[in-house]
Amino acid sequence: MTTTKPLWPWKLLLAVILIGMAAGIWGAVNRIDYTWRWNRVPQYFFYESEESITIPFDGRVEQIRSEGRMAVLTLVSETGDKKEARVEADTLRVEEGEELFEGDALGFVHEWRFGPLTTGLWTTLWLSGCASALALVIGLLTGLARISRNYTLRGLAALYVEFIRGTPLLVQIFIAYFFVGTVFNLSRNVAGIGALAIFAGAYVAEIVRAGIQSIPKGQMEAARSLGMNAFQAMAYIILPQAFKRILPPLAGQFISLIKDSSLVSVIAITDLTKSGREIITSTFATFEIWLTVAAMYLVVTSLMSQLVFYMERRLAVSD
Repeated sequence: MTTTKPLWPWKLLLAVILIGMAAGIWGAVNRIDYTWRWNRVPQYFFYESEESITIPFDGRVEQIRSEGRMAVLTLVSETGDKKEARVEADTLRVEEGEELFEGDALGFVHEWRFGPLTTGLWTTLWLSGCASALALVIGLLTGLARISRNYTLRGLAALYVEFIRGTPLLVQIFIAYFFVGTVFNLSRNVAGIGALAIFAGAYVAEIVRAGIQSIPKGQMEAARSLGMNAFQAMAYIILPQAFKRILPPLAGQFISLIKDSSLVSVIAITDLTKSGREIITSTFATFEIWLTVAAMYLVVTSLMSQLVFYMERRLAVSD
């Protein structure tokens, strides 16, 4: 009969360590001369903008009618052209029959808009998503080339993997933007996505190669004995089994790619990191913004990890 060791001492030790770390951080923060302004952070997620509505020509206000909280103005130019403008009724600044010059304010419209942190996060997500999809294709093709019987394909794939893995991502981004982008007239977004995809594709290729080689050779032989050709055996027998095994490292690579995407800010792509840097430049709220940016990256990668755990559990059911 086996006895289960009590877990509570280790939980207590963990709690003590975490409390100690929190106390240490709190003590370090209190030693620096810094005024925290967390109340300024929410406006960088969402903010209420005030847009001034102006008359586009010299003319007069012919009619004003009410539609709920909005006032609809019928404007008539000196040549007789008519145009309608909508402003919030409580911000209306003109009256019926009033003569106006081009650019005079009629009123205001308020609406909620995304702040720089939200738009930066969105840029990071779609940039990483595009790069991940492209990296998966590159990695799959390169991984298959790595195990090909064709010497040239194997050599090219090995050269690509070694070159990419042996050079820093930052240097690759500079080469993609300043050299390749200049030669082929690519935008910075295309250059950034391409650099990230090529970088991640090399690592995905090694993951795919290792996953395929982990499948027993008997699986391929059995598929070929059933009359399948090499492509069918790879597509219907080998790759589905390999996918289950490579899912965790593959997910880890894509999660890492989200964090690596912060480097594209060096070529002026306004992702989450660059948005944070621009906010700091204008507000000097250094600690609050960088901690917020770090928390946003952490939330995204944690959600990705949970999604991968869910997929692993779903795939494990079919084993």
